[in-house]
Amino acid sequence: MKAIVKDRYGSPDILRVEDVEKSGLGADDAILVRVRATSLNAHDWHMMRGKPYLARLSEGFRAPKEKQLGLDVAGIAEEVGPDRTDVKPGEAVYGSRYGAFAEFVSGRNMVPMPAGLTFEQAAAVPTAGMTALQGVRDQGAVEAGERVLVNGAGGGVGSFAVQVAKALGAHVTAVTSTKNVEMARSIGADEVVDYTRNDFTRAAARYDLILDVGGNARLSAMRRVLTSKGRIVMVAPQPGQWIGPIARIAGAIITSRLGSRPAGAFLSEPRRDDLLALKELIEAGKVRPVIDRTYRFDQIPDGIRYIESGAAAGKVVVTV
Repeated sequence: MKAIVKDRYGSPDILRVEDVEKSGLGADDAILVRVRATSLNAHDWHMMRGKPYLARLSEGFRAPKEKQLGLDVAGIAEEVGPDRTDVKPGEAVYGSRYGAFAEFVSGRNMVPMPAGLTFEQAAAVPTAGMTALQGVRDQGAVEAGERVLVNGAGGGVGSFAVQVAKALGAHVTAVTSTKNVEMARSIGADEVVDYTRNDFTRAAARYDLILDVGGNARLSAMRRVLTSKGRIVMVAPQPGQWIGPIARIAGAIITSRLGSRPAGAFLSEPRRDDLLALKELIEAGKVRPVIDRTYRFDQIPDGIRYIESGAAAGKVVVTV
């Protein structure tokens, strides 16, 4: 099968299409998927570049241990493990599995695809959708009637977070750039702040939850606009080659323990139940993927360059 591979860290120029051994089923509760579409995430270019450098402690310091990239999958179930009764061969599925930039991928975290979506739309959901769901519902513990601010609402995770918070009954303020203001309104944001014109940390409004997807606002400044029971959930750490992310997380932990309003960061986990929860929200018309651009499989390096530029509104997907 064909796959996008890398044998060193670097720019998108290091990526190439190569013939590799076809994936096997691998586990009794796994599904082998013929990939029809995938999508690009920040995780892909972090793993491609090996940055922040601390990530290399687990991924390989001098060279990556894993040659393949990609997380999101939408396609047709080619083979189904004997422990899976919810999917039959030939059915459309979506999910998350490392090495998704390939013609075939096998994984346990695959479920029936939401009705009414194309493969490209479904591929936009798994990683960004699960991150938003876990950030708002689980880490943020949002309740109906609370005021939620999503900082970085124009990206993949942010656009899903706005919709998930609305589906949970929150009043949602989206913070994004000028070009994404109308998109944020179209997905249900009650209020939109254009950060190129206004600083939400200096406004009079107060929030019960700030979901910080952008990582570009100071913790002390965000705490100024929290309610007495307010909390901050950081999805993306502060940029940095070495210790930037760790310093920001450590600062959040220390200041939270000293009595400041709680703040913390998290990494999302692939969960089959959460994919099913997103499927229900999508089929109920409460959540929809926002797609900026679609690339061909051999154009994945170009797609990653676009993601790295920070210009994408919503998700960037790839047709396989």
